[in-house]
Amino acid sequence: MAFVLGAMVAAAAASLLGALVRGRRSRATVGSVVAAQEAPANAADTPSGPDYEVVLNALPLGVVLATADGTVIFRNRVAVSVVGLRHVDLLVDAAVDRLIRQTLDTGEAKTERLELFGPPPRVLIVSTVELVARFCLAVIEDISERSRIDSVRTDFVANISHELKTPVGALSLLAETLQGETDPAVIAQLSSQMIKEAHRMSDTIDDLLELSKIELDAPLRQNNIDLAALVREAVERHSRAAAANGVTIATEVSDSRFVVTGDRTQLLSAVSNLIDNAIKYSEPEDTVSVRLYREPGKIVIAVDDEGIGIPPADLDRIFERFYRVDKARGRGTGGTGLGLSIVRHIMANHGGEVNVASQEGEGSSFRLILPMQIGDNQ
Repeated sequence: MAFVLGAMVAAAAASLLGALVRGRRSRATVGSVVAAQEAPANAADTPSGPDYEVVLNALPLGVVLATADGTVIFRNRVAVSVVGLRHVDLLVDAAVDRLIRQTLDTGEAKTERLELFGPPPRVLIVSTVELVARFCLAVIEDISERSRIDSVRTDFVANISHELKTPVGALSLLAETLQGETDPAVIAQLSSQMIKEAHRMSDTIDDLLELSKIELDAPLRQNNIDLAALVREAVERHSRAAAANGVTIATEVSDSRFVVTGDRTQLLSAVSNLIDNAIKYSEPEDTVSVRLYREPGKIVIAVDDEGIGIPPADLDRIFERFYRVDKARGRGTGGTGLGLSIVRHIMANHGGEVNVASQEGEGSSFRLILPMQIGDNQ
């Protein structure tokens, strides 16, 4: 694809330059080309014969053409939209001008990567090359999406390496200890611990795969979702775990219809993660409350617990990947540190938000907030 685009740019630019060199356009008409960029170009309005401005304007790359003294005489539409519109884009304009002058001075092609922090953040590649008659061509490629995907992949590999190192090491140590052991009680104990570490590793892989898929912004499976049924299903999934920990789950869902449009699998995962988190950090005889209700213009799913709570210093970081408020307790309860990050991404995918209020030692309250306009039928 990049090769085809590069060939189109070279061919169109060469033809445009050929017309200039042969004198088919005066400097006055070139100036009029630059001025005409602000008006939409239509192939039907062009004279007979190929109009290479139309070709260049159709490309998804920014194209800038400069004369031997560095004066810009043409920008296609993408280049115009990239540079000069906001103060941060002055960096792009300056980079284009700098690389053009370097190429004209040295005769060598130049390339520079620009990372603009936005908002929105963008990553651009600016490349320049000298053409015939000392003209210079600059190409601006927006690789923001490609860079974001590469970053997700890199983080995914790094996170797998980090999180799986501990259980893999534990399994190796347990296996070595088990080797040659003859005491049935010790064998049973070591085998049980190996099973726990294997399950922990499996849970980490599942969470990483889910988070990676959500972060890549895969298209949502849009369906009408009965949130009341979804909340009840999420509670049912964790009823046994709650009972095993001596925790009671109290559900408050009215008989009203709570219907939204979205990805049911993702929303169920978000609610399940909050309930699972609340159970893990609750003490025996505590109660976890799961509520579904409306606020003006919003539908809210609230999960409240009476657990250990979250220190104020940690509240801003709990939605980060692998961040644990109590690292020792998090390891003991088998958490991967990914659940809340998954919840945050799911809510962002659905145009909603997740927030938390907590008092250390008294419990926490998480709220999933969905805008009613995404499909609530009441």
